[in-house]
Amino acid sequence: MATTYRNPVYPDVMADPFVLHHDGVYYAYGTAPGAPDGRQVPVLRSTDLVAWQPVGHALLPIGETHYWAPEVASHEGRFYMYYSAGSQPEGTDQKLRVAVADHPAGPFVDSGKLLVPDRTFAIDGHPFRAADGQWYLFYCVDFLDATDDDRVGTGIVVDRLVDMTTLAGEPRIVVRPHEDWHVFRKGRAMYGGVYDWHTVEGAAVLCHDGRYYCFYSGGAWERDNYGVSWVVADHPLGPYTRPDGGHEALLMRTPKGGALLGPGHNSFTTGPDGSTTWIVYHAWDRAQTGRRMCIDRLEWVDGRPTTPGPTWTPQAAP
Repeated sequence: MATTYRNPVYPDVMADPFVLHHDGVYYAYGTAPGAPDGRQVPVLRSTDLVAWQPVGHALLPIGETHYWAPEVASHEGRFYMYYSAGSQPEGTDQKLRVAVADHPAGPFVDSGKLLVPDRTFAIDGHPFRAADGQWYLFYCVDFLDATDDDRVGTGIVVDRLVDMTTLAGEPRIVVRPHEDWHVFRKGRAMYGGVYDWHTVEGAAVLCHDGRYYCFYSGGAWERDNYGVSWVVADHPLGPYTRPDGGHEALLMRTPKGGALLGPGHNSFTTGPDGSTTWIVYHAWDRAQTGRRMCIDRLEWVDGRPTTPGPTWTPQAAP
């Protein structure tokens, strides 16, 4: 087993990485090109979070051309992949869907259901199970109204899952873009208008000391302002409050003079020791040839999450 690692931990494109730990094995899913046979969503396998082997593509295609941000939940012996799919290059027609499999590596077969049928755009589904067993789905939608200090753009909401393929239809706002570093693109033509578009996306939730931390990635995914911050609540449905110091990405951002750009869209998993928490995220290389999977340890200091990442030098392995 490796004693050190160095980011990225996998050489090929693996954006929006999500890691599922099941029966002692880690499975990673991400946004990346499909296979020659049309299957989507590459799957990697590891026992230590450092050495990863590809095991093929897991999702049977449904006729769309763009598949984004898969995350997988295990429930009562089956596996549920939440993902979005659409055909437009800018992704403005992305619909949130769920596919089902009997094994973490698939094949996943789409359920045929749209999770948020009344939205023209819904992405980044993040399933979260609370301590009482109730499942919730965090996901992203667009907001065209500017209220208080909330900006126009993409934000995160949460809804209760009635079952693993059905939402209650009562979404609550978790966080909307509200800082200058959340800008995605100024003067963006959207929905028949032109907006200074801001984005927060890629929810990942942890429960710590009885409170629920929703981590998010803000900014432009293809630029160096992309980074990770959080909001916190006493219940998965909120209300969520912002921590102090949110004028910059609090958990992770592009380091000055570093080898990695735009770290973000993360998930969390427990290390092989069963106790440490690891953040799994993507980052660009300096030449921006691709977003690749990275890992770093997450710790809590004075009640706040912290990580040394993004790291690009040798680190102690999980």
